[in-house]
Amino acid sequence: MLSEMDFASKIWILVLLLILGRWITELALEWLNRRHVLARAKVMPATLKAIVDEATYVRSVEYTLAKGRFRGFELTYSTILLLLVLFSGVLPTGFDAYSRMFGGSIWAMAGFLFLIGVALSMTALPLDWYAQFQLEQRFGFNTSTQKTWWTDRLKGLVLSLILGYPLLALLLFLVNWAGKRWWLWAWGALMVFQLLMTLLAPILILPLFNKFTPLPETSLRERLFRLANRTRFRAASIQVMDGSRRSRHSNAFFTGLGGFRKIVLFDTLIQQLTEPELEAVLAHEIGHYKKRHIPKMLVFSAAGSLLGFYCLALLAQQPWFYRTFGFQPGNTAPAFLLFALLAGVITFWFSPLAYIWSRRYEYQADRFAAEAMGQALPLIGALRKLNEKNLSNLTPHPLYSGFYYSHPTLLEREAALAAVVAGKG
Repeated sequence: MLSEMDFASKIWILVLLLILGRWITELALEWLNRRHVLARAKVMPATLKAIVDEATYVRSVEYTLAKGRFRGFELTYSTILLLLVLFSGVLPTGFDAYSRMFGGSIWAMAGFLFLIGVALSMTALPLDWYAQFQLEQRFGFNTSTQKTWWTDRLKGLVLSLILGYPLLALLLFLVNWAGKRWWLWAWGALMVFQLLMTLLAPILILPLFNKFTPLPETSLRERLFRLANRTRFRAASIQVMDGSRRSRHSNAFFTGLGGFRKIVLFDTLIQQLTEPELEAVLAHEIGHYKKRHIPKMLVFSAAGSLLGFYCLALLAQQPWFYRTFGFQPGNTAPAFLLFALLAGVITFWFSPLAYIWSRRYEYQADRFAAEAMGQALPLIGALRKLNEKNLSNLTPHPLYSGFYYSHPTLLEREAALAAVVAGKG
């Protein structure tokens, strides 16, 4: 029969293999995607010639390859950092020193978790900075200034302190207060917090980072409100967000719930698309709402969170879980930290299932948009321009898109829209 020490050493090896397995798999996916893209870059695929000009296609290939190289470095960097954090002994040593200095109260333990989170986020700053001011800059996407970029990080840190720190303290309080069923209470508290953020973020948080102005009284505004009325989509307003302040990438979304729901268009999107194409993009977003994709995804996310808290509660009861990484059992805070560090190692392998579901929803929203518009051409035109302006990878390897793409590729979406039109005919 295995001793606790032997069992902990086997778990140590298992965790190491899982981390290295994910790293190797992700590097392999980057390699596969690079080969796949390069093989098609030699001669532009005939299916793309009617969609994008050759110069833009070459540029999109260069952008894809550059992001892939950076992604490979980022994966290696984050993997080495994770291994050092988990196996060097720095966490238990730091925890012991922190506990001697600040004690073991709920607020102190929440502070430890918060500080570790901040420290780990700081290690990612150099890569984030490079991605914005080197990679994105090289391909003409970056419009942010150093001041804006650093101010955003400072605002994010302050918001984490104001919102995240008390939430951590609440979760740790529930561990002590609710007994063995604490994970149910913690899950409920997190769900309430997320609902409040959904309601308050458009009003209190998003305006801290971007400027939102009502869409002027133009033919576009009239067109979009007619679409909303035609599809029975209630929206308090249509607003324009100054996305161009940070990037030339574009997007559209709606935010808030009930009577507080707002349609938001990036100013870059308005600059890039015609009015019928903008209407089609909004029809796609309304399609997500009418098909109830958002509540379904929220239920899926809530179920995943519930399972996560249940697994955390089970692990928090196991002395070997703490000792594997150098902690002494008796305080739940290290279990929260270890679970947060390791969760991605497991969930990575389930990402293709989640993305299959997500891509299915995108097809449904596309179909809704085509039917709401009475034709598919405006949406096809919008998708072509968005892929062109964003230098999207038009020929990803199927395995790569399966692991990382929440949306179907442009060619896949066009084929599905063509089938919708053919079916109507």
